[in-house]
Amino acid sequence: MATSRPWTVYRPGPLTPRDDGLWTIDDDIPGIPGANRRMSVVKRPDGSLLFYNAIPVDDATLAQVRALGTPAQLVVPNQYHALDAAAFAHRLGLTAYCPAVAVEKLAPRLACQPITALPLDPSLRLFRVDGFSTHEAVLIAGKSLLVADLLTNAPHASGLVGLLMKLAGFTGPEPKLPRPVRKRVGRDLPAVAKLMNDLAALDGWSRIIPSHGGVIETGGPATLRAVASTL
Repeated sequence: MATSRPWTVYRPGPLTPRDDGLWTIDDDIPGIPGANRRMSVVKRPDGSLLFYNAIPVDDATLAQVRALGTPAQLVVPNQYHALDAAAFAHRLGLTAYCPAVAVEKLAPRLACQPITALPLDPSLRLFRVDGFSTHEAVLIAGKSLLVADLLTNAPHASGLVGLLMKLAGFTGPEPKLPRPVRKRVGRDLPAVAKLMNDLAALDGWSRIIPSHGGVIETGGPATLRAVASTL
């Protein structure tokens, strides 16, 4: 898509506190009934706000977000999570960051800095999924691991769409790396499994906030090890 999608508010939910200095907003994925997406908002030590994923929101929610701090940075974790990134970055005056392999891909609609240029601090740790062709960027923000496609936590749903999502391998009773994601971007699954185990070995975090499915509030490291064992 060479042109930018305009600011389009779909069906976002409320601004939800997850931890000190961390909030999320959930929304449906446009065109895929029953599937969700999630934006995380991180307040940094200097009072600025970092956004992981981009979801346009109504004016009242946008005012709530602005009241949290100064919007400053948008992390686009991979090129497939950029639907609303350009409009969001423009509306909030953000500097966008994405994996280096996505900079040129997104250039027609969004000017991105390589993710390695993102300013870090002790409360924010950056990792790259080298086993994915997208080199997805994942973050540990405080006690939470923020991921895009590295892991989903979407249970089976009813109806035709639910059945199709189940058959495609997107949903399941446990968190997983969905089969379609493996086929689309998983160029080196052993490397993905190693990253998961390396992340699980790090101290200081317990929550996984995936971009799709439910938030995993506790036991994040054990969850990563379990998913890694399936790769």
